[in-house]
Amino acid sequence: MTRPVSMALALAVAASLAQVAAASADAPYLDDRSDAAALVRSFYNAVNRREYARAWDYFGETKPSKSFEAFAAGYAKTERVDVVTGTVATEGAAGSAVYFVPVAISAVGTDGEAKVFAGCYRARLANPQVQGVPFRPLHLEKGSLKPAEGELADALPESCPDGPPVEPRDAVLERVAATFRAAYAGTCQTLEPDAEPDAAAPEIHEIGFRYSYDGAADEERKARLFRFTCGWGAYNTNEVYYLADDAGEISQLQFAQPELDIRYEDGDDDRTVKSMRIVGYSASDRAVNSFYDPGTRTITTFSKWRGVGDASSSGLYLFRDGRFTLVKYEVDASYDEEINPETVLDFETAP
Repeated sequence: MTRPVSMALALAVAASLAQVAAASADAPYLDDRSDAAALVRSFYNAVNRREYARAWDYFGETKPSKSFEAFAAGYAKTERVDVVTGTVATEGAAGSAVYFVPVAISAVGTDGEAKVFAGCYRARLANPQVQGVPFRPLHLEKGSLKPAEGELADALPESCPDGPPVEPRDAVLERVAATFRAAYAGTCQTLEPDAEPDAAAPEIHEIGFRYSYDGAADEERKARLFRFTCGWGAYNTNEVYYLADDAGEISQLQFAQPELDIRYEDGDDDRTVKSMRIVGYSASDRAVNSFYDPGTRTITTFSKWRGVGDASSSGLYLFRDGRFTLVKYEVDASYDEEINPETVLDFETAP
């Protein structure tokens, strides 16, 4: 479990660093209360811009100093503050949501010396649907930071000691999901704005394997297969697959399929097939009516050419040596209301 946690932490740090305001008084204005981590970054943005009244106002009734003057004076010798935030934990309490934000900061003084501090901020939002006037937005309740050693990223806590446990982030899943959304937004029904919240959640399988060059005594490797439902029609669904290898590298599966020259006995009468031969190959980034079988480590596709399913094509893709390979393909090209496929490619069955 240590590797996923460290990868998640690295991603969290990278994401936070990307949002750190430029380290000067003229940093771009940031006033974002959309989530607790953004609120913390907005607080330090106000500090960097010397807008101490705004920074003061991010706190609720309990302020960080006895007076505003003392609060502002505390930053008199601070040139800038860089901040990174970690995974936010949440819990409910009496109609409020309480957020625990792991934080690490590098405070650079007017003398150029940088000091690293780490700890947590706690934020609260009372249910907006039941609040009256004046409305109280998401706000900071308190922050507790202590001097820390090392680089900024290394100092970031994984969680807050007074908050609920934080589920380790699945960094590979997050990358795969982001890749899927970027590639298929606007073309997959599961990514439409009105889709069910979990419609784009993938089915995940772990596959143990060894490469052909591995020895029998070598430790088994682990790959992960991600199956996303993309869309559906009258009688076919289509799915998108990604494979993460044992090093966490991601690739999208492409499904090879033969191109066929199909001829019928009597011209336009498509009930009796006269001949069928492979004239080439193509590949598709989507599988049709597909499923993964962990027992055989195969993906099966089944494309209906019409609703009754008497004409169709199906492929069998076997996982071996760290990848999926087409090993069998069957086609039922006769529209005769019978299920009678013919095998046009077979590398699965021994001669």
